[in-house]
Amino acid sequence: MTHRATFRFITDDARALYLSVYQEMEDDAGERSSVRVRLAGDDMLILEVAATDIPALRAALNTWLRLINIALE
Repeated sequence: MTHRATFRFITDDARALYLSVYQEMEDDAGERSSVRVRLAGDDMLILEVAATDIPALRAALNTWLRLINIALE
């Protein structure tokens, strides 16, 4: 069973935020989780996380939400 979570961040700095975090997507080749970051228009960043189990989903979300929070600061 695959578990999924999707977050949408609406910000005027969506493109800059995307450029700050998208390279991490290539480095995050985990066996139990996968991440996709993309832009939707000029003002929305979409984070999609999928994992094989709940602990892996939680760990990936903690990592990516922290990364995005740091980029926004």
